[in-house]
Amino acid sequence: MKIALLGYGKMGKIIEGIALSRQHEIVLKIDKDNQHDLTVENLQKADVAIEFSTPGTVLDNIATCFSAGVPVVVGTTGWHNMMASVKANCEEGGNTLLYATNFSVGVNIFFHVNKILAKLMNNYPYYDVQVEEIHHLQKLDSPSGTAITIAEGIIDNLDSKDAWVNLLTNAPTADDNSVAADELLIESHRIDSVPGTHTVIYDSEVDSIEFKHTAHNRNGFALGAVLAAEWVQDKKGFYSVEDMFNFNV
Repeated sequence: MKIALLGYGKMGKIIEGIALSRQHEIVLKIDKDNQHDLTVENLQKADVAIEFSTPGTVLDNIATCFSAGVPVVVGTTGWHNMMASVKANCEEGGNTLLYATNFSVGVNIFFHVNKILAKLMNNYPYYDVQVEEIHHLQKLDSPSGTAITIAEGIIDNLDSKDAWVNLLTNAPTADDNSVAADELLIESHRIDSVPGTHTVIYDSEVDSIEFKHTAHNRNGFALGAVLAAEWVQDKKGFYSVEDMFNFNV
């Protein structure tokens, strides 16, 4: 494939290396210094775009991909409150978008098992649950998109939780972590050089159950994004990364 990289920071560079190792070609690289090169004409040189930019640029980048008729794989988070309108624009224009809060194969297995575990825990109401996430200091959004997906998987399957609330532990209000009984707490920690750790904790008076995913580096996220680009290039419509995986057992 010929790939356009929209966002050429740490993730973009790792994606480039993996794409090249899989015999793909990078025909366009966009970062904050050459945003003016993101044109319909330049995008149309690519078979697919992989978007890992920032919450402030992602929506414009998606719109340009739609204008160019180029499928786009989106890994940027912090825009999902606009999901409905982006989906409508995608489908009405006959375009193609695949999004994920996390493209890692391991994380998507984690998402699936998290839902099953939450449904099981309805039988054991004396356990309370919370989510903890740890990322590097440069992480722009809080909570992480991955943590939100985990929280939504719990809320959709555990009767006792109706909404999530976030506590950024190094924020000025970090000493206030009170939540209502029907709220799911997400504790967000920012520690230098941590690629991403997510933990679901079910706690009772007698014991705790912890379900954790720890990323050793960013390579798993990058490989998943390239696999998504390979999967989506001949398709039309609006997809999530779950559509790529077969979790039938």
